[in-house]
Amino acid sequence: MGNLSNEFAACEEGDKQSPVNIKFSEVEEDQNVPEVQFQYEQATPSVINNGHSIQFNLPAEKKSNFITMDGAKYELNQFHFHTPSEHQLNGENLPMEMHLVHQSANDELAVITLMIEEGTENKELSSIWGELPTETMEKDIKMKESIELMKLIPESSSTFYYSGSLTTPPCSEGVKWIVFENPIEMSKEQIEEFKQIFPNNNRPIQSLNKREVIQNK
Repeated sequence: MGNLSNEFAACEEGDKQSPVNIKFSEVEEDQNVPEVQFQYEQATPSVINNGHSIQFNLPAEKKSNFITMDGAKYELNQFHFHTPSEHQLNGENLPMEMHLVHQSANDELAVITLMIEEGTENKELSSIWGELPTETMEKDIKMKESIELMKLIPESSSTFYYSGSLTTPPCSEGVKWIVFENPIEMSKEQIEEFKQIFPNNNRPIQSLNKREVIQNK
């Protein structure tokens, strides 16, 4: 990707790139990792097929979905999906991965990552899954259905933290990644519905380059 434009040089030259393989045996445990606090409310997003994922944008005029971490507030701008998962757990990909992308007032990014395994139907996501656009779009469209994102967050708070990058160009670094250890479930049918549009939209695993992955249980 780095040869597409000078703006995308980090994709090839950066040393803190994402995604990564999280090896449990090499993870450092630290109870002092900043705790993430969620403030998610029911919201009706807009949706766009941007050519590399299905992205759901949160209303700009109503900033009622955010997280706080280490004293900073990060507002939820959008969430999207990858198949198979971009991150690996002990060298294994899961069927899908969900990224909830947050931005602070200082333009710092924090991504909450939910790994997705095949299981029972995800009723919360089913409300918006029926409106997945199959063709690339120029502009997002408001959805008819709402979603309560807090119901997606795993009850177990075990998470992995590391400093990485965006996984699509320009691959900007300095992104705070918070990866939940426990996956959420989607049915085989829900996963296949997404794969019909994007059979494979994950970025290959990047080298950790001496970065630490820290776990907070």
